[in-house]
Amino acid sequence: QLQLVESGGGLVQPGGSLRLSCAASGFTLDYYAIGWFRQVPGKEREGVSCISSSSGSTNYLDSVKGRFTISRDNAKNTVYLQMNSLKPEDTAVYYCAAVGFQEVCVMAIGGYDYWGQGTQVTVSS
Repeated sequence: QLQLVESGGGLVQPGGSLRLSCAASGFTLDYYAIGWFRQVPGKEREGVSCISSSSGSTNYLDSVKGRFTISRDNAKNTVYLQMNSLKPEDTAVYYCAAVGFQEVCVMAIGGYDYWGQGTQVTVSS
């Protein structure tokens, strides 16, 4: 069975940092492209970042570029999203998602087959 579990969310002050983890079980994560998405009430889920399965290429939402970094640790079967200089508008439930054998990752919801349950990130003073 394929499973993704997000962790690392919490409450942080503006300007602070969090590192989200997406741990995979039931499959080898390095053969999958992984996307991070976020959603707030009343808004559509939006892509934040993704990393491809083969080339390791990455993409970022413009508003997080330079602040967020996605990375993969194949030995731990985990993908991370390091979030620095957090802003209140980053507050959302963050989800990771996986799709197999994608050479170039996309940040489209329909492009992913497996989803985690999400982890809450709240940026507030």
